[in-house]
Amino acid sequence: MINSMQIALIKKDIRSVTENRNLFIGLLSLPIVMAVVLPSIFMLVVGFIPVDSADFQKLLVILPGGMLGSDLRKSLLQLLINNMVPIFFLLIPVLTAMIMAASSFVGEKEKQTLETLLYCPLSLQQIFIAKVFASFVFSQIVSLVSFVAMTLVVQTEIWFITGSLMLLGLNWLVLLILVSPAISLVAITLIVRGSAKAKSVEESQQRSAFLILPIVVLAVGQFSGVVLVNVWLLLGIGVLCSILGLILLRRSSASFHYERLLQ
Repeated sequence: MINSMQIALIKKDIRSVTENRNLFIGLLSLPIVMAVVLPSIFMLVVGFIPVDSADFQKLLVILPGGMLGSDLRKSLLQLLINNMVPIFFLLIPVLTAMIMAASSFVGEKEKQTLETLLYCPLSLQQIFIAKVFASFVFSQIVSLVSFVAMTLVVQTEIWFITGSLMLLGLNWLVLLILVSPAISLVAITLIVRGSAKAKSVEESQQRSAFLILPIVVLAVGQFSGVVLVNVWLLLGIGVLCSILGLILLRRSSASFHYERLLQ
């Protein structure tokens, strides 16, 4: 359970991010690119390329036979909004975690507040968990706000292109409720743990860059037609990452010692 002292530490960490103008602008720019700019580019490309053009026919290659409808443009838009955009959306919580969680302990060292933190009436394990949950809560808030913004912008664009709105698939429900929190927990736990050993925030962020590779591979597979991200695949990823995240959090907090933090 999270106690009141941990909640206070979580609030402090979130407040330190929102009050840091440069850091906060960086955190805002990522969701804008991933949730608004990229989806808008996809929508507009599909919406305005002539159906009989060679470029449009190339796009049809990635469309599964079961999704082909009488309106090819609508079918492609459906594929983009419900199968491809969610993969890029997953980068939001991970990249948010890379920016915030990477500075969790090493940031305290740079601000020379680590000793003060260690004197607070919390065990080192409780401090570790609070640091993880601060980044977790913030990343989920950013993800939710990004989803709302993306939905408003993309649905407006679809309405101008097709004259009607498009129903979002179950992929989004599974992604928001299960996959995004699970992947965030795995990424944040690993990043916060690595932050304790890093000498600077930049070093901590560089160490955590490998966490985006699985999502990039999944996106490449989606665009190449090798794999289609559906509800069942997302459920599998979500369950697997949930189990992995809880195991990592438990083991990392249990094995977190002062020697690791002060070295």
